[in-house]
Parts: sequence; structure tokens; C-alpha cells
Amino acid sequence: MKVDFYTSQREYKEKKAEFDSAIQSVIEKGSFILGNKVAEFEKAVAEYTGAKYAIGVASGTDALVLASDILGFKDGKEVITSPFTFLASASCIIRHRGKPVFVDIDEETFGIDVNKIEEKINNNTVGILPIHLFNQMSDMDKIMEISQNHNLKVLEDAAEAFGMRWKGRGETLRHSGTIGDFGVYSFFPTKTLGGYGDGGMIVTNSEELATLAKSYRVHGAAKKYHYDYIGYNSRLDALQAAVLSVKLKYIDEAINKREEVAKLYIESLSECSYIKIPKVKGDQKHVYYVFNIIAEKRDELVQYLANNGVGYSIYYPKPLHMQKAFSYLGYKEGDFPIAEKVSKEILALPIYPEITKEEVEYVCETVKNFYKGK
Repeated sequence: MKVDFYTSQREYKEKKAEFDSAIQSVIEKGSFILGNKVAEFEKAVAEYTGAKYAIGVASGTDALVLASDILGFKDGKEVITSPFTFLASASCIIRHRGKPVFVDIDEETFGIDVNKIEEKINNNTVGILPIHLFNQMSDMDKIMEISQNHNLKVLEDAAEAFGMRWKGRGETLRHSGTIGDFGVYSFFPTKTLGGYGDGGMIVTNSEELATLAKSYRVHGAAKKYHYDYIGYNSRLDALQAAVLSVKLKYIDEAINKREEVAKLYIESLSECSYIKIPKVKGDQKHVYYVFNIIAEKRDELVQYLANNGVGYSIYYPKPLHMQKAFSYLGYKEGDFPIAEKVSKEILALPIYPEITKEEVEYVCETVKNFYKGK
């Protein structure tokens, strides 16, 4: 059996008529840059997440870059974040000549260890950039408490966290991205809410920040050809907005299916002594964007999976502080031992709403067969 790590074709075939109609409507109207389709999708995202404002941009990376610029994460100022993440979570700071300051991760969740943030704060610190990934949000109660005590800005990297919600010590669940000053989502095709190309979104509850974000995405223009800032060319395509609007109608169903797949994995693999499954901490609603395991002999296992037709991914094989592009920051091997250890053991197995029970069972049996006799 062959099991893809991800495929968009099954979802497309299921809802082909809706997708085709949505795309065709954009082509027929000829409005490809921003326009009604993007405005409608922004409104729908705002309503779903509870954010007051949603601003569509060209990618999740661009969302981080714009938000970092607006929040002042630049010109030598320091921003505290995690080294165990995708490049864009830190490069968005470096793009503006800011300095990412890393702290190690929690060994059970792989998210930033919030108990290590405060020791890194100094007079040059301007913000915290928590990353909600590996199916759960960071401890936003602790992060917001720290930010308020030290007058810091918070940019939530919720690129992988659409649908996640945090309750913590509050009375109601708050959607990822809506707790800090800015939040960002990515609509990369593999995401929980993914398009048929790149796309991103900035959300905020601040009218002032929303106005700036809308200006920055169109070169810094307050109105056409009137520039208040040096901004960017980063606008969500109308075609992507049309596709994403179809998918958003079914997002809760898709999230529930991901949960069902994750339960199959947990039930089948929990008794395998060579594997550990990450824990979800805090009072929150998690979403299984990925299904990660910590696996002994990880590199041997991935070769065995590949030989048996099972797709996989590794998020992430090398922490950012050990990457050549970040060497100028002066970090060295051993500075963040938990992130370094996890990077050698973590493995993501296939999970998406359309994967079948038989395929999940095959993946589990393949994993367990590898460990037989070990």
C-alpha cells in the first residue's frame, strides 16, 4: 500500500463542483487582486475567529514580516521566540535588522518553555513571538502576563493553528492569533485551512494596527498612489480567497476528522515502547494539524517507512540556532539541549481529513513492524 503524507486531490474530487464554481466566478468577473472575494473571506475569518479585523496577505511568511515591521521588531531590538520552528518565525525579525533571542522548548509539548522567557528580558527587549504549533497553543496566560509586566508586544505565530482555542484562566475560549497584538495564519496547501497556493492572514483587535496592516500590504498606501509608509506588495489572491471560502464552510468537519485520525494513531501506537506521543497542556482546544511522535532510531524508521510506501515529514531536523543562516547570532550546539534532542527524534505521520482508516492502520502496522525484534 502507498500512503501519501498529504494529498489535496481527494478533497477536490469530493467538492469539485463547489471549487470549480468558486474559481470560475473569479475568472468571469476578472477581479483578481483583493476585491469582493477577499473582503468576504476576511469577514468570514474574522467571524470564525472572533477577531475584530482580518487582513489577507500573500503568505503566512509575509504576514509575519508585515506584523513584525509594524510592531517595531527591528533595528537591533530583541524579540524572544523559540529555536524549534520554521525559518519564518525568526527571519521575519531579522528582515528588519531585529534580533531573535531564543529560549529552549518544553520537552512534552515542543512549544516555547514559558518559564524561561523572563530571564531573557532586558532593556532592549520589545516583544515575544510565541509559535502555536504541534497541535496546540503556547501558554498564552503566562505569555500575556509577562508581556504586560514588561510592556512588550506579542505577535502570535498561528500559521499552523487555525481552529485552535485557548481558555487558560479566562472564562471563554479565545481563538489562536486573537490574544496578542497581532496574530497570523498561513493558508499553505497542507494547513488545516489550506488553499491551492500560497496565502496568509493577519488578525488583530486593534483598529490602529489593522489600518496599518491594510496600508502596508499595498506598498504603504493610505489610498491609491498616496504613500504614508514604505510598505510591501502582499495581497491575498482573489482565486485563493474563493477556494478558502469553500473550505472554511467545512472547517469544523475537517478538524473533527483530523481528531478521529489522531485517535486511531494514539490507540494503535500507545503500547509501542519505542514511541512517545506529545502531550497537550493547558485548558485549550487543540487541533491535529500534524501528528508527531518521538521515535527511537528515527532515521532508520523513516527509511523503512519510505521503503514501504509511507509518506512522512520531519518538523524540524535542525533547530534554527544551529542553522548556518543564524550563525552570526553566536549560538552553539548545546545551548538549547531539549530542542536539539527532539530534532533527532521527532517524526510526523500522515494526517488529513480524507485519509482512510485502512491507510492509518497500515502506517501503524508498518511502524510497529519496524520495531519488532529491536
